[in-house]
Amino acid sequence: ITLLKFIGINPVLVHGGGPDINAMLDKLSIKSEFRKGLRVTDAETMTVAQMVLAGKTNKEIVARLGQNGAKAIGICGIDGRLIECEKLTADSDGNPLDIGFVGKITRINTKVLQTLANDEYIPVVAPIGVGPDGESYNINADTVASEIAAALKAEKLMTLTDVEGVKIKSEKGEDVVISTLNEQEINDLINRGVISGGMIPKVLGCLDTVRRGVGRAHIIDGRIPHCLLLEIFTNKGIGTMITQERKPYHTGEII
Repeated sequence: ITLLKFIGINPVLVHGGGPDINAMLDKLSIKSEFRKGLRVTDAETMTVAQMVLAGKTNKEIVARLGQNGAKAIGICGIDGRLIECEKLTADSDGNPLDIGFVGKITRINTKVLQTLANDEYIPVVAPIGVGPDGESYNINADTVASEIAAALKAEKLMTLTDVEGVKIKSEKGEDVVISTLNEQEINDLINRGVISGGMIPKVLGCLDTVRRGVGRAHIIDGRIPHCLLLEIFTNKGIGTMITQERKPYHTGEII
């Protein structure tokens, strides 16, 4: 990430912190509950989530970047009203859903990020949003990253996970990573049940982002050392790249 900034690329880092939140809730004997893949966030849990995400996880990442020579600033969506939101009241299928202080993003204030980037800083964003009356809301980190990428019309959205990418079964029955997917292929694989479970929202989120103007979206394995550099600076890349249509950036690019 530091290298990307040094060579003129402006990264914006959005992080989660589920394990850190779970650990703190356990210490405080507060029960964790999830519905539709989202954390049920009452007032007490919201206080803990904000404390952990903005006060612990965020600053640890900023410190690590600083150790590697980067000028990083840690913020959350409350700062400068970066992430404005309202209470989430329905799931992705439109069914009523009440899981407390979980937000639905209504606006990204890109000026905050652009000001930091233009002043040579790397913004490190914790996924806490702010409501109309100043109340805090917990938001899924993948959702925040997608919304920020779309608002900035970013060249790439890079989603780091603990899997190698989208996989299919080969003729030999082995799991093989699909290197590129376009909209038609994604819809086909979902209908056939090849893309299933928790990978569906990740893939559809990436697809929605490229529909809204982001050049390409990538699902890559964050466990691989230098995974960002391997994706950006090698012709083949790693993980799964998602575009609206197959279209190379340059002559000879492998897609």
